[in-house]
Amino acid sequence: MNLGHVAIASLFFTVSVASADPATATLFQGRCAACHGKDGAGQTPAGKKLKVSDWTKTDKAKSMTDAQMEVVIEKGVKADGKVRMPGFATLTPEQRKALVAHVRTL
Repeated sequence: MNLGHVAIASLFFTVSVASADPATATLFQGRCAACHGKDGAGQTPAGKKLKVSDWTKTDKAKSMTDAQMEVVIEKGVKADGKVRMPGFATLTPEQRKALVAHVRTL
């Protein structure tokens, strides 16, 4: 196995560990899934009403850096003077990073 294969294997292992973390999955379920759906498709009643992005079919999440996603999780999203997504400022930086890693697996 060459170093390139080791790097790729390490990347896949890291992603699978991040997405398999039960605490992160529970956090996503409790904070995000009501609108974004368990699978990230946004096909929940709230997600449809708010017209959230389908993370499984769009490049929305891919177009954002991890740092940008962490800010959105912390501060939320406001548009047209309305809160479109509440912020979760009480989450730790580690929790926000874990949620970003989870979203990247959807």
